[in-house]
Amino acid sequence: MYYKKTNIWASVDWWTIAIYLILVIAGWFSIYASTYDFDQTEMFDFSTRTGMQLIWIFTSLFIGVLLLLIDSDVYEMLSIWFYLLIALLLSVTIFIAPDIKGSRSWLVIIPGVIQIQPAEFAKFATSLALARILSVYKFDIRNFKIVLVSFGIILLPVLLIYLQKETGSALVFLSLFLVLYREGMPGYILFSGFVAVLFFVLSIRFNDVVWGENISAGIFLVFLFILFFILFILYNYPKGKNHAKQLSYITLLIGFVSGIIYFFIPFDLTWVVGSLIAGMLIYMLLLYIRYRASTYLWIVVFGLTSFAFLYSVDYVFDNILKPHQRIRIQVTLGTIDDPGGAGYNVNQSKIAIGSGGLVGKGFLNGTQTKLKYVPEQDTDFIFCTIGEEIGFLGASLVLVFFIILILRLIYLAERQSMAFCRIYGYCVACIFFFHLAINIGMVIGITPVIGIPLPFFSYGGSSLLGFTLLLFIFLRLDTARNRSYDN
Repeated sequence: MYYKKTNIWASVDWWTIAIYLILVIAGWFSIYASTYDFDQTEMFDFSTRTGMQLIWIFTSLFIGVLLLLIDSDVYEMLSIWFYLLIALLLSVTIFIAPDIKGSRSWLVIIPGVIQIQPAEFAKFATSLALARILSVYKFDIRNFKIVLVSFGIILLPVLLIYLQKETGSALVFLSLFLVLYREGMPGYILFSGFVAVLFFVLSIRFNDVVWGENISAGIFLVFLFILFFILFILYNYPKGKNHAKQLSYITLLIGFVSGIIYFFIPFDLTWVVGSLIAGMLIYMLLLYIRYRASTYLWIVVFGLTSFAFLYSVDYVFDNILKPHQRIRIQVTLGTIDDPGGAGYNVNQSKIAIGSGGLVGKGFLNGTQTKLKYVPEQDTDFIFCTIGEEIGFLGASLVLVFFIILILRLIYLAERQSMAFCRIYGYCVACIFFFHLAINIGMVIGITPVIGIPLPFFSYGGSSLLGFTLLLFIFLRLDTARNRSYDN
């Protein structure tokens, strides 16, 4: 059996390429604006960042065309080899890369001219390997081997990049767990991740807040959410609805009586909520013993792990995270105010974006960015240049193009006839989504500053080339979607 090859140029998705070109060109102008020097205004001076980025743009376009010319089967056949090669490169980087701003993530090819960040290329390699494994062995949570391999493929680059002290780049790979969800991973795993983040934020944000005389706000709020989630899970289990209703009535009654008592004799209401949770977990355990329904057992496990996680947050925050990471999280959550230190970047970025107003100050007319008030304004914080010079409307238009690109990638992924191509397409979409959400979030102060670039906009050859590899490999796979087979 063989397949009839289709005309690549007739089947390539030109809409996606058009969006790519628009974003790349807009990114180049943004880099020029963010690095503009009144004494050096030349756009095509290759000794400047604008000129260097132009070289990387043409290099990326050239490589993108080459990727389209390679047979689509090659990517699937060599996917594991790509992954192993990149994993080896990431491992070597830990030991031979120079220390640059506290991290060892850059390999110097030509000193002072060319240096690459292997973590950017690990994205396409990890995506290809994950697509290969999941296309051969369908993801099944009951199959411990495939779960272990899938998780391992994602977490290995996370570990290696973390050892390079590049936490932000490492966290990007966690977005691939969304792909596992699309391929059959149960929703409760993602739900557990959401709950862990929620409990962590509540615990840190309200750690030192005391309500009344002696109620720890952080612990009390987490206890309330644990109680709510237990009832929510039980309500959504068909055989547990009656039990959920009964427990809800008991909870409301005890809460009402406790509130009245507290009005006259203040005491720590956390003990009441904690006792209710403990009673529910014991009841769930008895129901599991009687009916052998796994849902009841999962509720018990959820409750116990939630308690364990809550009381381990302080240890992790104080002993696992580094001082600068702790400060960034505290600044983001508003527990400390450090406008001249850890919060300086975000504070200046918000000032720049806010000063742009509705339509902006005009190209090259931004005062905050031209006077270099915003550090890293041509890399991680380049969005503040966009907000200041073209305003809310212009920044919104940029976001619209990114959203269209991500939705287009999902559409292309869903129309694939081969599981390998579909899974890889979702990997690409998830990585773009994570970069967009976190970068914009940290620029406007709603997520911690973890130092990841805005695709196609942030200055850097490794970043641009890495995103181009991600995108154009998928576009090549998409050209083979209508391949026909003959015997």
